[in-house]
Amino acid sequence: MKVLMVCLGNICRSPLGEGILRHLALEQGLNWEIDSAGTSNWHVGHPPDARSIKVAREHGIDISGLRGRQFQVADFDHFDRIFVMDLDNYRDVLSKARSAHDKNKIQLLLPDQQAVPDPWYDDNLFEPVYQMIYKACETIVKAGK
Repeated sequence: MKVLMVCLGNICRSPLGEGILRHLALEQGLNWEIDSAGTSNWHVGHPPDARSIKVAREHGIDISGLRGRQFQVADFDHFDRIFVMDLDNYRDVLSKARSAHDKNKIQLLLPDQQAVPDPWYDDNLFEPVYQMIYKACETIVKAGK
């Protein structure tokens, strides 16, 4: 399975999603390809936010080597599933879809139209965001086994 995690800047939430999902998939012996991207181009080539690196490291996951990139239409061709962090990300990715097949690959990471809050402006959100993403990734791994 090939999975893409998407948020706005690809430095807070989606790198956490990439790192957590990769960690859980490897623990289960799953040979998945996992990547992340942002809908904006603000942080292309940049490492994840230091606070995301820190919270991941506190949980035994190293995301420091990841680099930001922008979502591309070609990602629809490469990935089986595209998980977005909030409704704005959903709309942005959906606007690039070329077909129903592309659209069917996109879904919110959390159930029931819930958004993963952007922790960029609130240091206290990084741990709760990590936990939300971790639980969602556990569900993805269980469903994909």
